[in-house]
Amino acid sequence: MDAATLRATQAPLKERFKSDPAAALITLTAKGAVDGPGIACRLETGRGPAQAGLHPSAGGSGLDLCSGDMLLEALVACAGVTLKTVATAIELPLTDGRVTAEGDLDVRGALGIDKDAPVGFRDIRLRLEVATDAPQDQLDLLLKLTERYCVVYQTIKNGPKVSVSLERV
Repeated sequence: MDAATLRATQAPLKERFKSDPAAALITLTAKGAVDGPGIACRLETGRGPAQAGLHPSAGGSGLDLCSGDMLLEALVACAGVTLKTVATAIELPLTDGRVTAEGDLDVRGALGIDKDAPVGFRDIRLRLEVATDAPQDQLDLLLKLTERYCVVYQTIKNGPKVSVSLERV
């Protein structure tokens, strides 16, 4: 896709959302079930079922998906798509690119070993590598706009309001 096609594709959406801001508010949903044997959650994905379970450092077999990995994978996917979209929009030619996310996690917190150990990632590093002949000022703009428009990055960085409920069924 080139910049003109991207603009043409997004133009009616942008116009609609400018004139009707309520139409821009969407709700994404993920669902899972914990009704099977073992310590796992069966997920419904757009590509079929998947199963998440404990990471091997928490007692898992390593055969199931790890939700921590999935969080980093979501960040990589979103950052990669955003990077390509921004590069296309600003007409910055990329010949190749890689996106990597690493997260440091102290599993003592999740295992209840040390109540002072945090539960969750303490540091996440996102690295974007691009092959291009573009000048540095365009690369700086690419990074700035990728950070600005990456939904998963902004969600992690800004910590949205989250609520939890438990219902008997």
